[in-house]
Amino acid sequence: MAKYFQSNEFDCKCGCGKNNIDPVLVTMLDLIREHAGIPPGTPLLITSGCRCMEHNKAIGGSENSSHLTGHAVDIKAYSSETRFKIVTSALLHGINRIGVGKNFIHLDNDKTKPANVFWIY
Repeated sequence: MAKYFQSNEFDCKCGCGKNNIDPVLVTMLDLIREHAGIPPGTPLLITSGCRCMEHNKAIGGSENSSHLTGHAVDIKAYSSETRFKIVTSALLHGINRIGVGKNFIHLDNDKTKPANVFWIY
């Protein structure tokens, strides 16, 4: 499926098997991973990929979350330096919807939502 990611990394975390990840997003994630200069062997861990409606509701996700349509991922962020590298690389590779949390970065390419937005959790 991708250079740095396995398809099952994007499965809904509830175990239902939902995985409708956007292949364009996965290609962007590969480019981000390469460009960010993350040391070899250090993965970008997907903490949340695709979500079914039930799981999204159970974790308090937005009713119209881009995770539901396979256009968003949350990536574990180990440090401020890692967050900076991921965000910088994401912007360079066309991601224009970015959320930053204490321990993760939300990246999405949902064209049905406003572009060029950045938020803090």
